[in-house]
Amino acid sequence: MRTSPALRRKLISVAAASAALLTAASTASAVAAQETVSQGSAVPAAQTEAAPGTPAERLIVGYKSGAAEARSNPAAEADAAAKGEQSGEDVDFQRRLGTGAALVDLGDDLTKADVADVVARYRADPQVAYVVPDRLNKPKADPNDTEYTKQWDLFESTAGMNVPGAWATSTGTGVTVAVIDTGYVAHTDLAANIVGGYDFIADTAVSVDGDGRDSNPADPGDYYAANECGSGIPASNSSWHGTHVAGTIAAVTNNNKGVAGIAYGAKISPVRVLGKCGGYDSDIIDAITWASGGTVSGVPANSNVAKVINMSLGGDGACTSATQSAITAAVNRGTTVVVAAGNESDNVANHSPGNCNNVISVAATNRTGAKASYSNYGSLVDISAPGGQTSTGTANGILSTLNSGTKTASTESYAYYQGTSMATPHIAGLVALVKSANSALTPAQIETAIKNNARALPGACSGGCGAGLADAARTVQAVSGSGGSTGGTTFSSTTAVSIPDNGSAVESSIAVSGRTGNAPTALQVGVDITHTYRGDLVIDLVAPDGTAYRLKAASSSDSADNVSTTYSVNASGETANGTWKLRVQDTAAQDTGKLNSWQLTF
Repeated sequence: MRTSPALRRKLISVAAASAALLTAASTASAVAAQETVSQGSAVPAAQTEAAPGTPAERLIVGYKSGAAEARSNPAAEADAAAKGEQSGEDVDFQRRLGTGAALVDLGDDLTKADVADVVARYRADPQVAYVVPDRLNKPKADPNDTEYTKQWDLFESTAGMNVPGAWATSTGTGVTVAVIDTGYVAHTDLAANIVGGYDFIADTAVSVDGDGRDSNPADPGDYYAANECGSGIPASNSSWHGTHVAGTIAAVTNNNKGVAGIAYGAKISPVRVLGKCGGYDSDIIDAITWASGGTVSGVPANSNVAKVINMSLGGDGACTSATQSAITAAVNRGTTVVVAAGNESDNVANHSPGNCNNVISVAATNRTGAKASYSNYGSLVDISAPGGQTSTGTANGILSTLNSGTKTASTESYAYYQGTSMATPHIAGLVALVKSANSALTPAQIETAIKNNARALPGACSGGCGAGLADAARTVQAVSGSGGSTGGTTFSSTTAVSIPDNGSAVESSIAVSGRTGNAPTALQVGVDITHTYRGDLVIDLVAPDGTAYRLKAASSSDSADNVSTTYSVNASGETANGTWKLRVQDTAAQDTGKLNSWQLTF
């Protein structure tokens, strides 16, 4: 129940007097906080809002389990009074929530700065585990696109990318994504989001459209006959590959038709480099340059400069200096370059551009969240995303926009494809969401945010699948200041520790210092363990106060080697500074291992 400001001030003064009797220690810490906290210091805007642009009228305060305020309503009421006195605002304890957190009222006439001041007081209190605005929620509906329910890759809890949770914050508005691929075949579920592109194929034998470079990126089809692209290579129908990729990124959404795009508020610039039998590095290099706003001789200036480039393409061998130069220049212009790791079930180090520097290299996962059987892997992979696996059922592929023509264009359609080509646009779409949510971020900062907010793969990956499975909602929340981790500080231990066979647990420590407040809701725990049967292992993260977080349980059915992955832990109830430990135990006989290194990223 709301009370008048005058009555509330009277109640607060009475509560403040009783605070000294009930929580002397808590009051002492509050006084110290009053002396050190500046108004609204380091409080993101989203943590002061009930809805975008609307200052919060109430806060939810979670206290640590040992705090008197966690158990006693009078103590929580006294603490609210103390915080109000420090900030000069009316702060009124309302009730205890089912989780044990306290709901406090701020009134309805505070500015964002006033709310930020109160939030800062709570955040500075060592007895407080978290403080968040009591946000307004509104009814949400799934997109009305008729095929949306088949897009497991966007929403399924096991192996989907948690895309719908990002849409309340960002849909990619204001961002152009260049799809450097086969071009674009007309499709009504994409047309509204297509802007000008270019055809960079200079060789008419490859271009198929009868001419060289021009401003028309239309895809005429890339079919070829048996042996036409090399001895022993069978015939292939037109793939309409670029259109499928584009649909995953930015198909028109909520139009009662077809599929939903990940960044459906973004625009697609089709840039054609692949034709019959593939495409040359020289054309791809010019496409990267032009798409990112660089100058290419004989080609008009780009009026739709892309802040994201998607390259679902690749070849064998090292990244050449020529390709690397183009990528580096694009990134220096502020464009994030997202590339496919490749489909050879091989180390990505052997395949370009997935092995280039300054790119986000993407591996593919299947519907169970394991590495897809075809996907490349390795230490150069940055992140994983749904790529599908149709060998386990057509509907386990990635559904997107296509054309029914086997050679030349016919009627528009939709189809399931699989590949790292399909995983890559998931990340390009996520980059567009992130860039739209926070336009100031650099490509390096965007990559860090995506990695730091990934979740552990729900399935197996042998060989390295990057930071884990990308999580769109968590990443967008992080960069918009409403949750997650934007990263920036990593603490590591590189001291190797042997893991005894079927023996007692071993521990490795990391001392964290220089942080303020609590650990993030998505603390990233990177683990590198060599072991010949990882199913034997139990792995825990131990917080400075001794609380253990289970990262991995033993499993008799997981016979793969090694643990090389990043786990995400909600450690928001823990003080960041202190000694953290990784505890590893081998629970069965006949296999040995070693903890090579581990790290914490805040």
